[in-house]
Amino acid sequence: MTLQDEIQAKIDNLNKPKGSLGRLEELAMQICMIQQTLEPRLEHPCHLLLGGDHGIEREGVSVSPREVTWQQMINFTRGGGGVNMFCRQHGFDLSIVDVGVDHDLSSTPGIIDRKIARGTRNFRYEPAMSEQEYEQALGVGADLIDGCAVKGCNIVSIGEMGIGNTSPSSIWMHLFCHIPLEDCIGAGSGLSDAGIRHKKIVLSESVSRFLSRSDFPPSAHSLIRYFGGFEMVAAIGAMLRAAELHLIILIDGFIMTACAMAACQLQPEAKANMIFCHCGDESGHKRMLDALGAKPLLNLGLRLGEGTGALCAYPIVDSAVRMINEMNNFQNANITKYF
Repeated sequence: MTLQDEIQAKIDNLNKPKGSLGRLEELAMQICMIQQTLEPRLEHPCHLLLGGDHGIEREGVSVSPREVTWQQMINFTRGGGGVNMFCRQHGFDLSIVDVGVDHDLSSTPGIIDRKIARGTRNFRYEPAMSEQEYEQALGVGADLIDGCAVKGCNIVSIGEMGIGNTSPSSIWMHLFCHIPLEDCIGAGSGLSDAGIRHKKIVLSESVSRFLSRSDFPPSAHSLIRYFGGFEMVAAIGAMLRAAELHLIILIDGFIMTACAMAACQLQPEAKANMIFCHCGDESGHKRMLDALGAKPLLNLGLRLGEGTGALCAYPIVDSAVRMINEMNNFQNANITKYF
């Protein structure tokens, strides 16, 4: 009997109708397989909040100005963000990391300084980052996960703060999933219809320029590097390292789903460690989840980012672990097994 067979037998023998706990049973199976055990545990949950600015923001593709990135990063250090509230509620160890914010945050208490540059370049005209910067960003994410693992963490969620980062996410979705670009572009933090039309023009020009100058088909690495933000590539590095270390990875909304999709392009087996937590309101998010074959746990209409959707889903993950560890089975409960 394989470990998977043993896990299924344990789930089926809990004192309940077979399959009656639905997604919790699926989650329990996934978590047991990640941890390679019949008795899974959630230990020292960690949340990485990664900040970075985007050159494409200069093209008016976001209703929010770029200074909101650094202002919010400082706000997070004071405990005033949505991410702070949910981390406190669910007992997550929060790390606020400057990977590429266009502001000097080096002397701000509570922010980890891993800045690569003060924002990426404008991918409407040139690659967002150099090959060296790309590798550095991947390394930042991997190092952060190593730091979590040292604390005893076996479950991690990742959030982002970066004005303009729905633009690279939409392009990644378009090019990786082969979905028409117009179906991948939404309002972001609140663009008007005119703003969305402008965003489509800018992103379409950017994609055309990239395809005209790249080898065809472009490699996943080149596509990620050309459009990605430092905080997004660091998230990819974090996801890949977390999968290597057999950590559970909680995936948030549109931006982090795009990063998960990119990570799976580089390392398809990483998907086995990912729990997709939320389907947000951003246009195309459901289509991207469908392309990944992912079933999100929640659909609360969230579009805040910061990893808030992942944090909200944590109690469901906790319930799945408690189910397989704490529910009695038919034999011990002296209940007739009727299937």
